[in-house]
Amino acid sequence: MQYISTRGLAPAQSFSEILLGGLAPDGGLYLPETYPQVSDAELDAWRTLSYADLAYEVLRKFATDIPDADLKALVHKTYTADVYRNVRHGEEAARITPLRTVEEKNGSKLVLQALSNGPTLAFKDMAMQLLGNLFEYTLAKQHAELNIFGATSGDTGSAAEYAMRGKKGIRVFMLSPHKKMSAFQTAQMFSLQDPNIFNIAVEGVFDDCQDMVKAVSNDHSFKQQQKIGTVNSINWARVVAQVIYYFRGYLSATTSNEQKVSFTVPSGNFGNICAGHIARMMGLPIDKLVAATNENDVLDEFFRTGVYRVRKSAETYHTTSPSMDISKASNFERFVYDLLNRDGDRVRALFQKVETHGGFDLSGKPGSDGDEFKNIAKFGFASGKSTHSDRVATIRDLQNKYDLMIDTHTADGVKVAREHLTPGVTMIVLETALPAKFNETIREALGRDADRPAGFENIEDLPQRFEVMPADVNQMKSFIATHTGL
Repeated sequence: MQYISTRGLAPAQSFSEILLGGLAPDGGLYLPETYPQVSDAELDAWRTLSYADLAYEVLRKFATDIPDADLKALVHKTYTADVYRNVRHGEEAARITPLRTVEEKNGSKLVLQALSNGPTLAFKDMAMQLLGNLFEYTLAKQHAELNIFGATSGDTGSAAEYAMRGKKGIRVFMLSPHKKMSAFQTAQMFSLQDPNIFNIAVEGVFDDCQDMVKAVSNDHSFKQQQKIGTVNSINWARVVAQVIYYFRGYLSATTSNEQKVSFTVPSGNFGNICAGHIARMMGLPIDKLVAATNENDVLDEFFRTGVYRVRKSAETYHTTSPSMDISKASNFERFVYDLLNRDGDRVRALFQKVETHGGFDLSGKPGSDGDEFKNIAKFGFASGKSTHSDRVATIRDLQNKYDLMIDTHTADGVKVAREHLTPGVTMIVLETALPAKFNETIREALGRDADRPAGFENIEDLPQRFEVMPADVNQMKSFIATHTGL
């Protein structure tokens, strides 16, 4: 399988060739030349597989240049009950991403898929643990090293650092918005003392961090000289690893391929729900893909109106679901590429317009950039928005009715999912993190602290190691060069 850029100007490359990078040389994102298809017979055969074996079956369709035996060994090293050990779901934790039915009303079923059983208690572990093993495997084969440069709004950073700490030949430089993550999220990252981990708190918002990652990715000589790679969801391997749990969720929620399910996904950077889009394009029987945003509702606005209007830093709200405090969704370009029938020239023009004019308009109205908004329903997309008061009310409601404690982002998902239920179609909400990561809001909603898994009791009290820096690309490059010694 070969991979091409959404902007149409980069040469096709293999899975291993794009694994360690991020953006394509033309500034676009990589996608397969064609999506591999999954047959009914394959879905039937996959129903009884372990998570690791299912991961192997999905990934072998994409990573065609990795020998089967090596790929199988990598997924079995990654997806174990020891790595995904949070026992909140008892014996079911061994299934890695167990389902829990929350409520059934009027022929509709609302289900949570637990994705936070990994070492950093967030769904990002599902992909990042695999990425760490893939990187180490590939670097060892090439006798090479890699300096990972990434940005986080909360959970990507800790998931990446826990996956890469101590890995041979890898250093991590992780940007985060200064004082804009929860206390738990901050402590998870900044308390790591591993010499290959560098935490940089940027004076700005997440989009400022993300812009710097893209700027460095687009400086090809610096990127090559400093051996820069990325773990943000612009990295294709991150996205494809997330495709796996859509298959697991569907196969666990159904008994026949005639049945459809919908997914509601808390979304800021569009990576998580983009994986659902890819699963649907592969033939997984998904009815709706519902993007749930918080007050930073760029994606909700697009799926309601066809207008993609990026907010400036000053217009980006700092909310109680901070991992979604994003106004420029990096992965959105992958969906737009498919929406525009894979026209790289148009995609390139539209995303250049994002940089010059702050967005684009596909509503079909006079003066717009196109009329593809009318085709969005064909891809199953819908959306909704949740606010702080919605989050608090939803957390309180699920605790009171079902003795179920959820985090703030999952609460955004549940609130929006309830607005998009269809009789006879199971709605799966992707859980994004454990409540302990957002204790401040749990205390507001429930009047008590969130439950904490063993080992995280006093994480905020640990010594922290980080650098505070302005949103200055040149200063950032200097810091990286100084600490790589390259």
